[in-house]
This record gives sequence, structure tokens and C-alpha cells, in this order.
Amino acid sequence: MVTGMIVFVLIGVLVLAVAGCVCVVWASRGGPRWVRGAAAVTLAAGEGVRDVQRRNRKQNGNANSSNGNDD
Repeated sequence: MVTGMIVFVLIGVLVLAVAGCVCVVWASRGGPRWVRGAAAVTLAAGEGVRDVQRRNRKQNGNANSSNGNDD
């Protein structure tokens, strides 16, 4: 039961990601206003995820600075 729900949620996230990518491409070609809005939301979400990853890398990099890795 729980596995089915997890799969359902993951499929939903995948569909949203693909739809967001489609909106970004469509907006770059001059799509309607709602597509430009959806593209802006998609790009902002991507920036947010990227910022979180950068912060995590900096925190992990400071904790592991003695090992010489520049990951």
C-alpha cells in the first residue's frame, strides 16, 4: 500500500518536472502568459534546488576540508 503511494507521488513529481520543462521551452518561443508564469515558477524552483545543493556542498566541504577533496 505504502509502496504504491510512493510510486504515485514519484510519478506525479516526474510529470510536473516534464510539464515545467515544456513550459520553459514554450515560453522561450513566445507562449501565452500562463506558460510564461509556469516557466518562471519552474525556473525559480530549479534555482532554489540549486541553492540548497550549493549550501550543502559548502557545509560538507567545510566539515571535510582536511581530506583534500574539492567536491
